[in-house]
Amino acid sequence: MKVIASSLRKGNVVEKDGKLYVILFAENIHPGKGTPVTQLDMRRISDGVKVSERYRTTEQVERAYVEEREHTFLYRDGEGFHFMNPESYDQVAVSESVVGEMAPYLTEGMAVQISQYNGIAISLVLPQRATFEVVETEPVTKGQTASSSYKPATLSNGVRTLVPPHISAGTRVVVMTADGAYVERAKD
Repeated sequence: MKVIASSLRKGNVVEKDGKLYVILFAENIHPGKGTPVTQLDMRRISDGVKVSERYRTTEQVERAYVEEREHTFLYRDGEGFHFMNPESYDQVAVSESVVGEMAPYLTEGMAVQISQYNGIAISLVLPQRATFEVVETEPVTKGQTASSSYKPATLSNGVRTLVPPHISAGTRVVVMTADGAYVERAKD
């Protein structure tokens, strides 16, 4: 199925020269002068080679048909990451190369979208936000204003992020799964 390049997003799968590529990063660039372009960073599914392509935003790109289903994360072992389809209870093993830098954000029971092509998992999309506990952070500095300054903190998943001064160790916080950025204090 042909789609225009500007409609492609992270996690979509495209076909180019008979090979499948999963999009890792998509950005529409509108220069002041000249034609707007779409910059795509992609990973070839067959061998994991990363490539970068530029298309005019109105150019047609072949999008591969992939099956997208919600799965629940179960556990991680030597084979990879294991997910279960909540409707059929079928289990899917996803390799570490597909999960990539999203691995620290996976928590047991988390619902994710897995894209499969011919029964092989080729990409996954996490929920936008996840909740973790702050395990280590600097103490509050007296007189420090909360509006402008953030302090480093280590979350229970091992990711380092910046949190407001009022957050202390043991506090549960909500972070963005895309980059680990602090959103808010957890409401639970």
